[in-house]
Amino acid sequence: MGGVDCPREGLKEKRERALAILEALKRAYPGAKTELRHNSPFQLLVATVLSAQATDKSVNEATPALFARFPDAKALAEATPEAVEPYIRRIGLYRTKARNLVALARRLLEAHGGEVPRDKEALMELPGVGWKTATVVLGAAFGVPGIAVDTHVARLAKRLCLSRAKTPEGIGAELERLFPEEDQVFVHHALVLHGRYLCTARRPRCPACPLAPHCPSRQEG
Repeated sequence: MGGVDCPREGLKEKRERALAILEALKRAYPGAKTELRHNSPFQLLVATVLSAQATDKSVNEATPALFARFPDAKALAEATPEAVEPYIRRIGLYRTKARNLVALARRLLEAHGGEVPRDKEALMELPGVGWKTATVVLGAAFGVPGIAVDTHVARLAKRLCLSRAKTPEGIGAELERLFPEEDQVFVHHALVLHGRYLCTARRPRCPACPLAPHCPSRQEG
């Protein structure tokens, strides 16, 4: 898709369009949630760290054996990176991620009693955890409002003319001003699914898109 010809609209008009997009997302993706498989906040944190520059599919293929061997922070903290590597070898940057996961687990034990903190700053102090990962975990594990921005959300925010920001944090802040707090976690997951399966990077399926009536970037035919 080429450049986006965004409409001239004030904050009120943009919020109204965002609410229309929200209703369309609710109809298209009821109950949207992360596709990363997990049984605890700790497992979600590990899976989200692993998903950086990797697909959810590849992470989900690796984590059953990983979590069977290292089900919690204590078990992982007692491991070495070399012991973790075979379980995640098919995931990109696996050596770096193995080191980060062991260090992360040790930090959780030392500073948080092995539990995942519900504070964004505390999460971002953990090895391998940045703003996006912290926002995803807080939302998916604890229901804390916020819109994490990955490549899918960033692409859709631009195509839908909801944000002109250049950084994930900036895009997230602009989206959070448009969508109600109680819907922000859902918005993140729904936009990820929409970008992954319908509004793809190279060949968006505009004729089948439930957001098309509200999208300045839609292509006809």
